[in-house]
Amino acid sequence: QVLLEDSGGGLVQAGGSLRLSCVLSGRTFTEYDVAWFRQAPEKEREFVASIRESGENNGYAESLKGRFSISRDNARKTVYLQMYNLKPEDTAVYYCAARPTGAFQYKSWGQGTWVTVSS
Repeated sequence: QVLLEDSGGGLVQAGGSLRLSCVLSGRTFTEYDVAWFRQAPEKEREFVASIRESGENNGYAESLKGRFSISRDNARKTVYLQMYNLKPEDTAVYYCAARPTGAFQYKSWGQGTWVTVSS
């Protein structure tokens, strides 16, 4: 099973930027699609962005297009989520998740990293 370690969260003022990182270990990195999800207090977990093993066909939550960008560095076995112009409503725990290419469900999850955006 692939292991995920996500990091990079913190406290930022509205309008600021953060970059989250997700490092994969335990399996061949290029055989996995990776996604970011987030869960705000007292809300359901929601999809943020995804990236295929090829690095192409990235997907984003419609409401986040233009502010968030997902990328991957295969040499570092790392997926990044760059977040710009952050808003208080972006405050949440952000999780990265992975699935083997072709699978439907994301079954491997990171421990989560807190992002807090102050107004």
